[in-house]
Amino acid sequence: MGISRKQIIEQNEISELYTFHLRNIPQKVLVEGRSKDLPIVINLHGGPGTPIPFSVGCRGLFPAFTDRFIMVYWDQLGCGINDYKLKDEFTIESFVEMTADLVEEIKKQFPANKIILFGMSWGSVLALKVLKKVAVDAVVIWGQVFRRLFLNDEVYRALEQAGLSEKKMQRIRAITADNFSDKDLQFLTGNIRKHTDGYTNKKGKQAPLAPIIKGLLTSPDYTFKDFKAIMVNETTTSSRLWKELLRLDLTEELLEISVPYYILQGDTDIVTSTTDIVSVIDASDNPYLHCQVIDNSGHMPGKAGMDAVFETLVNATTWKGEESHAESNARIY
Repeated sequence: MGISRKQIIEQNEISELYTFHLRNIPQKVLVEGRSKDLPIVINLHGGPGTPIPFSVGCRGLFPAFTDRFIMVYWDQLGCGINDYKLKDEFTIESFVEMTADLVEEIKKQFPANKIILFGMSWGSVLALKVLKKVAVDAVVIWGQVFRRLFLNDEVYRALEQAGLSEKKMQRIRAITADNFSDKDLQFLTGNIRKHTDGYTNKKGKQAPLAPIIKGLLTSPDYTFKDFKAIMVNETTTSSRLWKELLRLDLTEELLEISVPYYILQGDTDIVTSTTDIVSVIDASDNPYLHCQVIDNSGHMPGKAGMDAVFETLVNATTWKGEESHAESNARIY
């Protein structure tokens, strides 16, 4: 017999909503776990501006995770409970600085605990870049943003093979990091969602979103305004952030990492190209880099993807470095 959300919360030794000053801006962060001595997982959600599935409104929703980890849920500035009007001066580096501040705040609260960063898509940029500012024990990623985001031959080929008209393809090929508009980006991503398995693989079993949405709507920490700001906010359409993302090349940073770094990729992900990630990691000699490809999965993790995330987080807490890069590739490819 399942236990109620209220019972789950009551059984957790820590379930507390903090206010931390990140880049000198007060922001609410939920910290929740069964025991105070568990390893910590700091969640860096995707978007920008889309705190799904892990958000501040998730108190008591993920007992499988909170039984094994202290989960840190942060709705990044500009969305969810931390909805905020972003000004033009907010850049990727601004969010990296906020991430570094968050890690340091968590270290103050839990100085003896192991810390793992879990980044999804846009959150993978923050996870990778923050490693130059703070020390953590491991990083787990779903959908590594890497280089040539969206505007690349792999995306164009997939849309052509899906039968997109020449007129539409001309519009898409004309999009650049310098001239794109929000409507252009919506047009491109909408066609990827509709005509390819790049975002969601139609063969894979999807993660159950309905219980999460219901849980957010009944969250003890969210108002309806906070819930609405999960998806409808200015961060998702920030032209400054998107221009930076479309120009981004994180090859050097990725190859130079020096902590265990686990990348999970859907086999049909063309948004953050699995083909590109695998080829680069396969050719590298960095023993800290690991990549696992999940079958029947796109950029958005389905059930198999979320199961892989959980398993990899558990493994990341026990990694001791004995396994070589070559052995890792042989095991998981």
